[in-house]
Amino acid sequence: MRPGKAGSAGFSGSASALVATEEGPVAEGREFVWSDADFARIKALIYKKAGISLHDGKHAMVYSRVSRRLRETGHASFKDYIDWLERHDGAEWQEFINALTTNLTAFFRESHHFDALAQLLRARPTHAWRIWCAAASTGEEPYSIAMTCAESLGANGQYDIVNSDIDTKVLATAQRGVYKTDGNKGLSAERLQRFFLRGKGANAGYMRVKPELQKHLSFQPVNLIHELPLRETFDVVFCRNVMIYFDAPTQRAVLERIHRVMRPGGTLFVGHAENFSDARHLFALRGKTVYERL
Repeated sequence: MRPGKAGSAGFSGSASALVATEEGPVAEGREFVWSDADFARIKALIYKKAGISLHDGKHAMVYSRVSRRLRETGHASFKDYIDWLERHDGAEWQEFINALTTNLTAFFRESHHFDALAQLLRARPTHAWRIWCAAASTGEEPYSIAMTCAESLGANGQYDIVNSDIDTKVLATAQRGVYKTDGNKGLSAERLQRFFLRGKGANAGYMRVKPELQKHLSFQPVNLIHELPLRETFDVVFCRNVMIYFDAPTQRAVLERIHRVMRPGGTLFVGHAENFSDARHLFALRGKTVYERL
């Protein structure tokens, strides 16, 4: 809080721009009052619903993202919105979760994983591969997996890729498989030619994944902190840059669920900042952020 001018009782600006609360920091220059109590309630709700553990440095991010939901739903304060959310069991819960999930992805991000995947696939070219991408986001990772499968297994390759995310909006984008052509960083000219259709006319500036690649992928919403709605086991699981949002107990529970849907000897790919040394009874490190299911 900045000091006010003399004669302003310690405050400057309009009353709507600077409102003190007993529960936390003042809301200075913000559209809505924001307090520690608001943050604490949101933090508890997103942990309960999605297992996401927010630290105190996330105040600005949470305010920015959840304030959009206040505008959309017509609530005048975070307290009113949270009170209303807790009284209802409807579609807004998913919008709340969507607002607080982080989606950072790119084609062939952490490329060494796709090199390792290609080696696995080529070692068993006639195997019917089942792969799960547990954090599909907007689809760049699933289609990178699919392109690697197509290149490694050939035209007669057998592979099914199940893709999931807790955020239903990004999952819908992934399922469409349409991207801006200026967002193709990580894709070679050869892959663009082989796996994508370029838009023309009204669709100029966009590219679409070709149907012959897309047919190998399916999409469904999955919340990793709940029992997994997956029936068949997988040879390969990509669960990258997800565990960093969970606390240690939630990580252990999620790893146990992933372990249950993997075949013995299967391969788990994780993010560069993730380490599962506490789960040695479930997975053994086999390379740079690459684990084998025990």
